[in-house]
Amino acid sequence: MSESKPFRLVINKTAEPPDISGVYLITDQGSNLINRVCQALRGGVSVLQYRAKSIEYGERLVEAGELKRLSARFGTVFIVNDDLRLAKELDADGLHLGQDDGDIAEARELLGPNKIIGKSTHNLQEAVRAELEGADYIGFGALYPTGSKVVSHLPGVEGLAAIRGAIKIPVVAIGGITPGNACRVIDAGADALAVISSVLANPRPDIAAAELLLLFNRVNPFPRGAVLSVAGSDSGGGAGIQADLKTITLLGSYAATVLTALTAQNTRGVSSIHGLPPSFMLDQLDAVLNDIPIDVIKTGMLHTPAMIAALAERLGERKVLIPLVIDPVMVAKGGAPLLEREAIQVFSDMLLPMAYLLTPNIPEAERILGRTIRNESEMEQAARDLHKMGAANVLVKGGHLTGRTATDILYDGSRCHHFSSERMFTSNTHGTGCSYASAIAALLAQGEPLLSAVERAKKFITSAIRSARSFGKGHGPVNHFLAAQEHMKKD
Repeated sequence: MSESKPFRLVINKTAEPPDISGVYLITDQGSNLINRVCQALRGGVSVLQYRAKSIEYGERLVEAGELKRLSARFGTVFIVNDDLRLAKELDADGLHLGQDDGDIAEARELLGPNKIIGKSTHNLQEAVRAELEGADYIGFGALYPTGSKVVSHLPGVEGLAAIRGAIKIPVVAIGGITPGNACRVIDAGADALAVISSVLANPRPDIAAAELLLLFNRVNPFPRGAVLSVAGSDSGGGAGIQADLKTITLLGSYAATVLTALTAQNTRGVSSIHGLPPSFMLDQLDAVLNDIPIDVIKTGMLHTPAMIAALAERLGERKVLIPLVIDPVMVAKGGAPLLEREAIQVFSDMLLPMAYLLTPNIPEAERILGRTIRNESEMEQAARDLHKMGAANVLVKGGHLTGRTATDILYDGSRCHHFSSERMFTSNTHGTGCSYASAIAALLAQGEPLLSAVERAKKFITSAIRSARSFGKGHGPVNHFLAAQEHMKKD
């Protein structure tokens, strides 16, 4: 007699597995919830769970109905927490059940075969049981201490890794997840990150959600992540969109481009500039974004007020935010202006506030702020002031100061982080700013958190300057090839 297989109870379950992945947002009961959730959905939230046990049913019905309509607009899965009646009345996409808050078979019978049913679990035994009972996904945790509920058991990432190989349904990691620990959770096998305050308590819920979503790219094969460079062409190949393409590709991401201007230049300088019509820039932008899944957009030379305004308006119209790394290119290495004077105000008003990361060198920061920056203390203040103008994160680069070290300062909205390297006295620095910003963009697209992306990009560009060879009769280009080889060896 053949060995019997364990019985699996599945009641009228849909054959297609649900897409439970990415950022799984659970609502709080703070003020202005609808607006904060709307911002978070624009950041790429894939699942929204409505949890509100402390208010009357009628009020829950109205609030949840509004959130369901909002979720439908963004294509986000809408789940009701622990309220079978509410899920049925709203025709929600699914229901999440706490460990002791209901039966999976009963929920599926009432809601129908095509609804998503999730179950909270705390250990391997509970996870396996939930799958056998027909759950479409499990919530697992708490991974870390959390302020949203009293936690008596913390299985941690080790517990998550242990269940990952034992079940086939998606695993939503729950409890105390932040950008600081999310990488460990994803590496342990989480399909989705359940978050509340790390997104909804953030001043920019859209940025916070997009930042978490990017981290999932870390488990993808190479080329890992896609970066779109919106910049001008450098006929000499050392800077501009050519430097961006080299950097992004050599570091292991896919590179797409949108040209804003053509330049006739070499290592000695720019002899002429041919600006492209903003309408053609938008045609390129739309063609790429309507087809290729871009993770990060990096901007360089934008040249005219009309170009900046057109780009800002088109990106602002997008339903889902794409993190934007802005390198505010203003002057070429040889001194030629690459941004028209009147464009600076348009840039500051329209595009700068859209930045996930702004990467000015000291002369660029001085032009935006209208003051001199003479030391690291003034660099820190400049970064804070540029943040107040709207950039979520600001990296002020210190290569134009003097001294034995070159220090860049990143302000993330709460504190300043310093990244230092040996200062190299060389004229072969053509393309430094473009390549540095593109390296950060590529590493972000690959799932590196911001601090790690900046640190690794700093090492990459330092190596590119150190290994640069004289090429041409002026400011020679940095060495992308050897720097990338060195970077890959360290990985």
